[in-house]
Amino acid sequence: MSARFGVAGNSDTFTRTVSRASADAPAWLRSIGLDCYEYQCGQGVRVGEATARTIGANAARAGIALSLHAPYFINLSNPAPEALARNTGHVLAACRAAQWMGAARVVVHAGALMGRGRAEALETAKASLREILRAVRAAGYGEIALCPETMGKINQLGDLEEVLALCRMDEALIPCVDFGHLYARSLGALDGAEAFSAMLDRMEDVLGAARARRFHSHFSKIEFTPRGGEKRHLRFADPGWGPDFRPLAAEVVRRGWEPVFICESAGTQSEDALEMRRIYDSCKGEE
Repeated sequence: MSARFGVAGNSDTFTRTVSRASADAPAWLRSIGLDCYEYQCGQGVRVGEATARTIGANAARAGIALSLHAPYFINLSNPAPEALARNTGHVLAACRAAQWMGAARVVVHAGALMGRGRAEALETAKASLREILRAVRAAGYGEIALCPETMGKINQLGDLEEVLALCRMDEALIPCVDFGHLYARSLGALDGAEAFSAMLDRMEDVLGAARARRFHSHFSKIEFTPRGGEKRHLRFADPGWGPDFRPLAAEVVRRGWEPVFICESAGTQSEDALEMRRIYDSCKGEE
């Protein structure tokens, strides 16, 4: 098994030269050499059943593995009962759409601190996630893995330790490690071979090798500010910011792990995902 590479949503090249319909994306991604696709529901789950099933059928024919990003406004760390009800509804809607598509993973944000300490916010998020997992299983979506995501802004819940603490609660949870987000919230510190090796070691220590080796991932260059962390996603061609994918690729190859890498570059995600695959393949050739 090898790592898989794909895109978040539709790149500018796809929408400009191929189609604006996501149902056409799987065949195109296969034609250019990618093998996974993350459908975006960041602004809400608005895809209908017929469209979702068409995307799923097209992906199955093309050999494209699917995941789905749940709405951005989910906030697991909000302690209000009505917030839990809303969050549960958003996750259930995302899982329903994922099941229609045949998507195996749903990415979920942990949310903002809301002026509270990190430990308190984390305990709230754990309690929320337990209730959401119960609802997901009761609704018949137990085969779909929820993937709590590391976040890029300093005032958000979601550094690596916090995401691993959430994933430790249940074997069905798989971390979505966004290396660009971690780079941004650490103000550039989490970059390079030593940092990547330490992060992967920590994932294995907490989750065990079997779950850690198939982690979900987002990757892009990200500009950050000293006070807030993440400012904006960039393209690989944009100078002056990281992280650098090569040392991460080399470490994944060395371990023989098989993660899913979803490129979130700003508009050039298809080109940059192909560059990630090229780097990964070159690292395999050096082994």
